Amino acid sequence: MPTTRPDDEIVSFKKSHLFAVLGFAAGILVGYLVWGSSLLALLAPRSTAAAESSVVSAPQTQAQLPAAPASDDIVAQRYNVPVEEHDPSLGDENAAITIIEFSDFQCPFCQRYATQTHAQLMDTYGEHIRFVYKDFPLTSIHPEAYPAALAAQCAHEQGHFWEYHDLLFSQRLELGDATYLAYAEELELDIPGFSACYEEERYLAEVQADYDFAMQLGVSSTPTFFINGIAVIGSQPFSVFAQIIDYELANQGE
Repeated sequence: MPTTRPDDEIVSFKKSHLFAVLGFAAGILVGYLVWGSSLLALLAPRSTAAAESSVVSAPQTQAQLPAAPASDDIVAQRYNVPVEEHDPSLGDENAAITIIEFSDFQCPFCQRYATQTHAQLMDTYGEHIRFVYKDFPLTSIHPEAYPAALAAQCAHEQGHFWEYHDLLFSQRLELGDATYLAYAEELELDIPGFSACYEEERYLAEVQADYDFAMQLGVSSTPTFFINGIAVIGSQPFSVFAQIIDYELANQGE
């Protein structure tokens, strides 16, 4: 069967048909612009930088964020994101700044944050920050995100979450069962205990609870952060985090 039309095949339209088609297409475009961007605008503080993130049920894409907040606009919206007992955390629980990250160990943009921006934040603001990690494995595009989250929780059970977190994001080894065991051995964890934890999916409920809560909140991509409840979507540069943190530190007690 030919894949192209014969040269003498002609399709004609009445002008009224053409206008109807154009009107329908315009309606779809307007609907997308109004509704398709609404969740992102609601969740994200405005930023001049282009952030990158992995998105639920979609190919990895660059998130388009609105333009940067000027002072008071930063606190236009805050979200209540509780810290649960099982959540790995770094820093004083009474720190002035709590940064909660919803992340995925197979997300390249989460890896970028973990290996670049995170260290800069801790070096700059150290004692002022409590950092909390929550799981948001995008299984539709990252098949190893869920197993990696379970393995990290098993390392957390033995008090070595953050070291294990850093190894997973190092990308030194391809994610998979053999790698999860190799990293546990490298950290000299109790291997029988780690293996039993991983194989029985001991922390399935905790990982699922993080994911379900994030979805209810409106999170749709990784990484997504909440700085004292203020949402930041994507692998934003240090300056975006610093702007919000500086604002929060300057307005404590107000």
